[in-house]
Amino acid sequence: MDGKIRNATAPGDVIVVGAGPTGLLLAGDLAAAGVPVTLVEKRPRGISNLSRAFVLHARTLEQLDARGLADELEAKGRTLDRLFLFARLTVDLGTLPSRFRHLLVLPQYEVERALERRAVEAGVRFAYETEVTGLAQDADGVTLRVRGADGKTAELRAAYAVGADGMRSVVRESLGLPFPGRSVIRSVVLADVRLAEEPGTLLTVNAVGDAFAFLAPFGDGYHRVIGWHRGRDAADGEPLGLDEVREITRLALGRDFGMHDARWMSRFHSDERQAPRYRVGRVLLAGDAAHVHTPAGGQGMNTGLQDAANLGWKLAATLHGYAPAGLLDTYESERHPVGRSVLRSSGGIVRLAMAKRPWTLAGRALLTTFLNRVGPARRRMVGQVTGIGYAYPAPRGAHPLAGRRVPDLALREGRLYETLRDGRFVLVTPAGTAADPAAAAAAGALKDRLDVVSWASGRRTSLLVRPDGYAAWAAESASAEETEAALTAALGRG
Repeated sequence: MDGKIRNATAPGDVIVVGAGPTGLLLAGDLAAAGVPVTLVEKRPRGISNLSRAFVLHARTLEQLDARGLADELEAKGRTLDRLFLFARLTVDLGTLPSRFRHLLVLPQYEVERALERRAVEAGVRFAYETEVTGLAQDADGVTLRVRGADGKTAELRAAYAVGADGMRSVVRESLGLPFPGRSVIRSVVLADVRLAEEPGTLLTVNAVGDAFAFLAPFGDGYHRVIGWHRGRDAADGEPLGLDEVREITRLALGRDFGMHDARWMSRFHSDERQAPRYRVGRVLLAGDAAHVHTPAGGQGMNTGLQDAANLGWKLAATLHGYAPAGLLDTYESERHPVGRSVLRSSGGIVRLAMAKRPWTLAGRALLTTFLNRVGPARRRMVGQVTGIGYAYPAPRGAHPLAGRRVPDLALREGRLYETLRDGRFVLVTPAGTAADPAAAAAAGALKDRLDVVSWASGRRTSLLVRPDGYAAWAAESASAEETEAALTAALGRG
């Protein structure tokens, strides 16, 4: 933690670049799984409170629950069980099939603090004030060229490297990967301000005519304001005054809530971009290094955290030598389509917000009416925004649960997401079958990477849950041979 550059030369090491939420969760997962990890960050040590992200959705809260952090973070934030968009669309989260039937309003820096503490406790080595300047890889590993705060250069060597270093990722650029897409909105304004009047809702958002505005509380007396005006096309570096922020807020929300005492103001532009590949040899991309999109729907930080949850256990299994063939390739095949879907959904929301012409406004009204009245369409939309609706590909003929997110099941031994905190697979068996040959073999030869539990109910489904909470396999009234074959396919042999 002293920020000095340490040479990582062990053949099983991983270097994670970027100490944002994605990099912190991934590094913590790897270290908890016994993988030596160095986390490289060009910023000085200390978490900035100038966060852009403010929302944790249900699927992300489930992933944090599987790491023992969700309850702590919920106590620091404020929950919201419904959203009101475009003055017509009500998004009810109270019926979500999750322990977390809400979204959590919490600044990103609070999430980073919790994830950093977990990473430190797990044994992650940190190299702050260390900037990656390039990389090279060969059949045996990756070499990163880095520069410290004192200007001195060094090389770090590891078996794998992961770029979680944001939209302007040096790791991605060093791979020669393009980042196709475009800027969707220019001259978005951000300000952290105090308000003389408290808004009537926890999250305040609306788009009217040429203006859009969003308000969210930090919890320390300040609010984050995000605003945009169609008629403004200022460059990111152009000075921003509080009067401009007030004006945009009044246009979009009807009043500016007496905002004053801005501690920080800035402009930025919002892009929609996605790397064509998330893996090139021994180098992988996650979070904003792999995909960026508009802030609509609050999906950015959430998608990155779920990338990390998908990648960590696969990389650990690969380094420990028991990963099934091709396991690491499934990171890209599973997460790239999700990233593409998030680009579409967040882009759709912002385009609806920007609607101005009569026919686009009429289309927005028709769509919001449709979503309010048609339950399946509304549930699909909510599932995408909250992340609980995404499933991964499953083999042809597989059980309907295979590839799907598994909710927090009630078990005879507690609940599923508490069991997942060990970072292992979980085999859920019908009650009374824990002594059959397959379960006994699993508890023995595979005990370092598998927990065997039973349903609290009389359900006869055998269910193998991956460390990231998705179903690897399921079967009704499975035989011992079927269970053993499924365990070998997913976990390798003992």
